[in-house]
Amino acid sequence: MKLRSFIAVEIPAEIQCTILGNTASLQKTLAKPLVRWVEAQNLHLTLKFLGDISPEALEQLNGALKVEIINQRSFNMSVAGLGMFPNPQRPRIIWIGLEAPSALATLQHSVDSVATRMGYTPEERPFSAHLTIGRVGQSVTQADRMKISAAIKTMTIGNLGMFHVEAICIFKSDLRPGGPVYTPLYTLPLRPL
Repeated sequence: MKLRSFIAVEIPAEIQCTILGNTASLQKTLAKPLVRWVEAQNLHLTLKFLGDISPEALEQLNGALKVEIINQRSFNMSVAGLGMFPNPQRPRIIWIGLEAPSALATLQHSVDSVATRMGYTPEERPFSAHLTIGRVGQSVTQADRMKISAAIKTMTIGNLGMFHVEAICIFKSDLRPGGPVYTPLYTLPLRPL
C-alpha cells in the first residue's frame, strides 16, 4: 500500500484561525467555482512533496532526515502579505506570505537533498516560503482571472503574527470527496534556540 505524502512545517491553530479571519471576505467574494479555498486546518508550509510512497520508504526517509537535521536550530517565522502565483495575469495559486531567516531555506535544502539521495525528483523551482490558501478553478475564463486578480490586488494583509518552528513533519494525505485530510506520521524536532 502506498501513501500520498509530503514533508511540511505545521502552522499553529491560532495562526490558521487568524488567516481565515483575515481572508473570509475574499473567500466569500471569490467562492467556488472561481477558487477552491484550503480549509484552515490544512494550512501548512510544504518543504517537499513526495507523492505515493510505501510505509517502509517513509520510515527510511524519516531516519535519514533525523540524521540530516539533528543540528539545525529552530527559528521564528512571520506571517504577512497576500499574493498570486505565477502572476496577476494568470493567477493559479493564492497565497499568504511567510518571512523567515535563512534557516528556513537551509532546512528546505536539507530536506530536498535527503529526498534526492533516496531517489525522489529534486525540486527544480526555487523555494518560495508561502502558505497556499486557494487554488483557482480549472474552468475559469480570462474575465474570471481578471476578477480574481483585481480582488486580491485591492486587499491588503499585514502582519498576522509570528510563530516558532520547532519541528518538521512527514504527513500522509488522504484525498476525499470533501477535501484532503492530512495526518502527521512522523515529527522531526529541530534543536532548540
